Amino acid sequence: MKIIYPNILNRHEVVSAFFTEANRAVTNYDGSIPGLNLGYNTSAGESEVSDNFYSLFSYLGWDSGAYTIARQVHGNRVETVNSPGIIEAADGLVTRKRGLAIGIRVADCAALLAADPQNHVVGAFHAGWKGAASGIVSRGIAKMASIGADPENIFVYASPCISQKNFEVGEEVAVKFPEQFIDRQNYKKPHVDLPGFILSELIKSGLNREQIKISNECTIDHSKYYSYRREREKAGRMLAMIKLNHNH
Repeated sequence: MKIIYPNILNRHEVVSAFFTEANRAVTNYDGSIPGLNLGYNTSAGESEVSDNFYSLFSYLGWDSGAYTIARQVHGNRVETVNSPGIIEAADGLVTRKRGLAIGIRVADCAALLAADPQNHVVGAFHAGWKGAASGIVSRGIAKMASIGADPENIFVYASPCISQKNFEVGEEVAVKFPEQFIDRQNYKKPHVDLPGFILSELIKSGLNREQIKISNECTIDHSKYYSYRREREKAGRMLAMIKLNHNH
């Protein structure tokens, strides 16, 4: 399987984190959505997605009974979790529970994985344009701080997502972002720099720039990722997941 292991997080012994690629040619070739689709909100059947979760966790050697995911709604609600399950109507999760993996699914939106390895706090946040514009990034960092994290100690990985050159929007979306993240000069319609905005939100939340890794890959440009804009109902979902390890 092709999986990204962000070094900015995994270099800390207390943390394990990953982001999946679509893996269309590697697994589940004949599924209704080929590849490692991990989205229960897709056109694939629930059993197909559950099988993909099991395959992934078996490959990683992670406990398939010890993870929590959010039923995302493109909002800004962040929940503290301490046990496995599905959290309704949330777009961010934080925990101090060792061994409990928390995850976010995306297919053009950015997934943010965050860790304060010193104070043993991790977070996972879903930052599409709606969530980002309504403060999911700052709320996520604040939620981590509320359970013991220090923003100056937080390291963040932001996954591949839609790039500015591909993110054409209407004026009703553009006005939700500061002008510095809108390109009105080079295109007929406004284009939003979602990764740039996320970076600025993290820095405004007190993080150090050298402790932030923003992927420069675009999900629309690379078929190794699922993209809802490119594939619509045929798009699967990638998974970003992080946990505090038991033995540290």
